[in-house]
Amino acid sequence: MPLFINRDQIFAHQVHLLEHKLRSKEERILELETENALLHLRLAECLGKLHHQREVEIHFQRQKHQQQRKVQKSTHAALSKLLSEVQILKQGLRDVFSIYVGFAKELEDQSKQLFKYVGTAKKQDLQTDDLQKLQVQVTTLERSLLEEKERCREERVRRRLLHNTLVELRGNIRVHCRVRPILHFDQTPGSPTAKGSSSCDAVVQAISDDSVIVNCTKPSSPITNKIFEFERVHGPEDNQETVFKEVKPLLTSLLDGYNVCIMAYGQTGSGKTHTMIGSQCEEASAAVQDSELGIIPKAANELFKLISEKPSGSHTVEMSVVEVYNNEVVDLLARDEDGATVGVKREVITTSTGTSEVPCLSHELVRSSAEVMQLISSVLKLRSHSPTLVHMDSSRSHFIVTLTVTSKSPDALAVARRLQNARQDVQRVSQKEWWSPRCRRAASSRSSSPASSPCHSPCHSPCPSPRPSITQAPLKTKLQLVDLAGSECVGMSGVTGAALWESSCINRSLSALSDVLGALAERRPHVPYRNSKLTHLLQDAIGGDAKLLIMLCVSPTQRFLTESLQSLGFGARARQVQREPPRRKNTALKIK
Repeated sequence: MPLFINRDQIFAHQVHLLEHKLRSKEERILELETENALLHLRLAECLGKLHHQREVEIHFQRQKHQQQRKVQKSTHAALSKLLSEVQILKQGLRDVFSIYVGFAKELEDQSKQLFKYVGTAKKQDLQTDDLQKLQVQVTTLERSLLEEKERCREERVRRRLLHNTLVELRGNIRVHCRVRPILHFDQTPGSPTAKGSSSCDAVVQAISDDSVIVNCTKPSSPITNKIFEFERVHGPEDNQETVFKEVKPLLTSLLDGYNVCIMAYGQTGSGKTHTMIGSQCEEASAAVQDSELGIIPKAANELFKLISEKPSGSHTVEMSVVEVYNNEVVDLLARDEDGATVGVKREVITTSTGTSEVPCLSHELVRSSAEVMQLISSVLKLRSHSPTLVHMDSSRSHFIVTLTVTSKSPDALAVARRLQNARQDVQRVSQKEWWSPRCRRAASSRSSSPASSPCHSPCHSPCPSPRPSITQAPLKTKLQLVDLAGSECVGMSGVTGAALWESSCINRSLSALSDVLGALAERRPHVPYRNSKLTHLLQDAIGGDAKLLIMLCVSPTQRFLTESLQSLGFGARARQVQREPPRRKNTALKIK
């Protein structure tokens, strides 16, 4: 019997199965929608927490900046008060010095009158008591001169202490930052830019006198800003005079016996050479040239201005110029047989006292800032240059100008010279007429033993001064002005071939400089000065008792953001170095 199949039942069964699957899918859709709603709620909650956290961080940063500004205001007030005291003390020192000079001149005139009077005493048959009174008056005047000199010396020491306290409050290692204006080479043709922004937009900006902000914007990421703080920040609107005004106080410390070093750090095209040397346009007017002069000519001008206020001949200045190229020290002032300047390689050694020295280094005696700039102009053409993708005339070496100031003690020399002249006058008078009782006794025995007479010897005076002879030990201090080579990476400079070795040497020397500062900041027992000729040459300025100022030069645009961050990071590490208080070089006079 054939099996009967009911098709309606089969279709009904299939419809039932499909309806069951449909209900299952609908239930799954509901579950997924519920889960999606829960996830949206959690996302909203997380965004709210993140927004609240950002508001808290912003509020905390504002409070922190407010507290820092309060501390800065109090510090600035204290510094201003100290500076006003220094100015008052300087004026008082000038008054004391003028009184001292006038008193010394008056004493010299009175001494001459006394010697003339003594010369005629024999003819007028003056009594011994009168002559003794004259000797007492001379002794009293000399004692008064010594007291005035001691007061003058104390005032000078006090002024120096206050001045150097003011500089040390600002920091013996100071880091300044200068943001240059936007220039024509800041954007290359066809360079990719972020949406809604341009590569010529300023991403590095000076927001205050001591803070710089960096906008580290990246595609598909929230905006993040980094703030760096330094002792002084100069924006694009600050001119050369404003920049030098912050450097100027260090030159007073130079004459007070401290070594001073000022170096410019940054990538190629960031304005290092412009900051240190200034505009080199020969066709510009004299007024424009003066306004565009950099730190080196302005520092030389200020140095000779301070020296001119001192007694004549008390200070001499010698100049040397070297470059560190491919980790070799090149003497740029060395001359050939014809007298033309040529570059000669030198070596750096460490002396027995622990200081660095370059044997056979050429020095030129300079007497004005014009001579300094004339020598610099003559050797700048010897400095190594080559074109890169960043700049068509990029400096490929570290340029170091050293001004060595040899100081003498003018006051001590003047006093010693006056006393010596007074002794010679007394000798001349005494050889003609013997007026002292002691000398009369010596004269009576002179015929029998002339060589044994104390008054007969040319080295002795019949009336010796109560003061011993004074000799003066010369004091040498160094002002080092450094224009470092560019700190950009090889990919940014785009150099190839032999120029790769130049870039490698530059980056290794700058890395060694960073390692030295890191070792000093961490107070390691060993500081790797000898890893590079640059750090070995600048050993006394970096790790000694010198006053060091680092001028960070940064570019403001997005194209050089990586190099700008690297320079700012270097400056932040340099600020962490804490050295011992600087020790002034010993200028005490030797007493024979």
